[in-house]
Amino acid sequence: MVKDTKLVIAGREFRSRLMVGTGKYKDNQTMVKALGESGAEVVTVAVRRVDLKRESEDALLNFVDPGKYFILPNTAGCYTVDEAVRTARLAQAAGLSKWIKLEVIGDEKTLLPDTAGLLEATKILAAEGFKVMPYTNDDLVVARRLEDAGAVAVMPLASPIGSGMGILNPVNIRFIMQAVSVPVIVDAGVGTASDAAVAMELGVDGVLMNTGIAGARDPVAMARAMRLAMEAGRLAYLAGRIPKKEYASASSPTTGMIE
Repeated sequence: MVKDTKLVIAGREFRSRLMVGTGKYKDNQTMVKALGESGAEVVTVAVRRVDLKRESEDALLNFVDPGKYFILPNTAGCYTVDEAVRTARLAQAAGLSKWIKLEVIGDEKTLLPDTAGLLEATKILAAEGFKVMPYTNDDLVVARRLEDAGAVAVMPLASPIGSGMGILNPVNIRFIMQAVSVPVIVDAGVGTASDAAVAMELGVDGVLMNTGIAGARDPVAMARAMRLAMEAGRLAYLAGRIPKKEYASASSPTTGMIE
């Protein structure tokens, strides 16, 4: 059996290659069960949308055990460099982490990233010592520039956030993997287990998802499905698929056949 390696980002090892979000669940209890079934270690939290002080009984952060999960704050909902940088600093001040999933959104309808703003914000935060993991488009040039700016991983979208369309441009994801030396985490657009498996079969280092689990009819069951798909996709990648051919190739040997 082929042996796997650990996911390592900025010198830190992670036991799971699946990262999950905490938004869009019908209640916190369902979220907790889904997180458990996913097997994820990294859990993202939208800084601008949660009660950082945990003042209310049902505050989301009261349901995410920091002893069990690595909480990765994100700058979801930020449309400018200033907003994103300020939000990252707020997360640090609140004691969450100096790791940040960086989002600078450029379009309200598609939620596609503002890559110029993303690059600027990455430079600022990396210079301040943040471990920046930017959500970006599937452009190898942008990915390379983000790495040069100090990103510890790049997170290209599979398709627009919450669309569930899966990986629209697998070739672009491969290009990014070849262009950078930091981990590549597919982020956004994963709708079902087969999408997660396809991503892992490409050889990416991990997948981050939220809506694909939280928006499912049964989020807890889907979380388990995603975990299993991630494992299967990773194993298939390591095992090495057969090449695609235009014509048939007999699966039975021709030697020793009866004349």
